[in-house]
Amino acid sequence: MLNIEELLSLKSCWERLEKTEVPIFIYGMGDGCLKLIKELNRRKIPVSGIFASDEFVRGHSFEGHLVHKLSDIEESAEQNGYDFIILLAFAAGYQELITKIDELEKKHCLLMPDTAVVGGEPFLKEHITERISDIKKVYSMLADDKSRQVFESILKYKITGELKYLRNCTTETDEAFGNIIRLSSSETYVDLGAFNGDTVLDFAKRTNYIYKEIYALEPNKRNYKKLLRNTESIKNIHAFNYAAWSENTTLIFNTGGGRQSQISQKGIETQAISVDSILNGKKATYIKFDVEGAEREAIKGCVKTIKAHSPKLCVAVYHRLFDMFDIPLQIEKINPNYKFYLRHYPYYPAWETNLFCINS
Repeated sequence: MLNIEELLSLKSCWERLEKTEVPIFIYGMGDGCLKLIKELNRRKIPVSGIFASDEFVRGHSFEGHLVHKLSDIEESAEQNGYDFIILLAFAAGYQELITKIDELEKKHCLLMPDTAVVGGEPFLKEHITERISDIKKVYSMLADDKSRQVFESILKYKITGELKYLRNCTTETDEAFGNIIRLSSSETYVDLGAFNGDTVLDFAKRTNYIYKEIYALEPNKRNYKKLLRNTESIKNIHAFNYAAWSENTTLIFNTGGGRQSQISQKGIETQAISVDSILNGKKATYIKFDVEGAEREAIKGCVKTIKAHSPKLCVAVYHRLFDMFDIPLQIEKINPNYKFYLRHYPYYPAWETNLFCINS
C-alpha cells in the first residue's frame, strides 16, 4: 500500500531551501531558470548566482545575474571553506548529460524542484494532502509492482526534488514495448504529437513494417514538413497538419518547435480535430498521446474510439501539474476495462513518464 504518512513526512525541497544557510546557485538559463526564480522570489529565498557549464560562459548575464562558470564557484567555495546548493534548471534526456549530472550530484548538494511543463507551477507537498483520495485511487488502479514503484518514486521526487527517486524507477522504452504494449502485425496506429516522425518510424520498426495503417497528427508546420520528409518511405500513412483536440475547431499555437509548440494566447491559427472525426468509426488499435499539455482534450476527442474498440493507449502524464492523477481517472471513467501501467524513461526531471492502458 502507498504510505501517505511517509510521503508527508519527507522534507520538501522548498523547506530545505528556506532553511539553508549556504549559498544557492541555479545551474542553467532559460525557461526553467525563470520558473525557479519566480518561486524563489515568492518565498523570499535569495539566489547567490547563476552558472552554466564552462564552455557556455562568455560574459553572459541572465535576469540581472552574471552567469558564472561552475569551476569558478567551486574554486571560491573551496578557498573560503563553504558549501553550496545547486538547483538544476534544465532538462536532461540523453545519457551523456544524465551521467554528467549524476557526477555533479556526487560532489555537491543538487536539487531539481519539480515544475509543470505547461503553466510552470511548482509541485508542493500540500498538493498531496489536497488530492489524497485521488492519489490512493490511482495507486490502487495500477496493474503491476513496477507501476506502483514508479508512482511512489515520482511522488517522492516531486516533493523532495531529489533525483535519486527518478533513478530508482527508470526503465528503458524496450521494457514497455516488450512487457506491456506488444505490437502485432495488424495495428492501426494513431500518433498524436508526431513531431518529426520519430515515433512513427519507431512504431514501424517495432512491427517489422507490417501493420494496417498509421494516422499521424502534428500541429507545428515546420515539424510537419519534417514528418512528411522523414516518413516518405512509410506505407499506408495519413499525415495531418492538425492539433489533436476534443472537437473540430481552430486554436492558437505559438510558433516554437518541440515543447514550445503549445496552445498559446499569441501565435498562429491552427486547425484542431478530434480522432473520432478522423476515424469516423474505424477501429484503432494503438493511440499515442504526447501533445504538450493538451492530453486531456485529445482524450475527449477519442471517447467513441476508446469505448468502442479499447485501443492500447500510451499517454504522456507529465506536462501539467496533476496529469499523473487526472489522466488515469479520466480514462477509467471512459473505459473501466483497462489495466493501467506507469513507466518512467531516462529523463531529468520527471518528464517522459507515460501511462499505458491495455484492455483487460
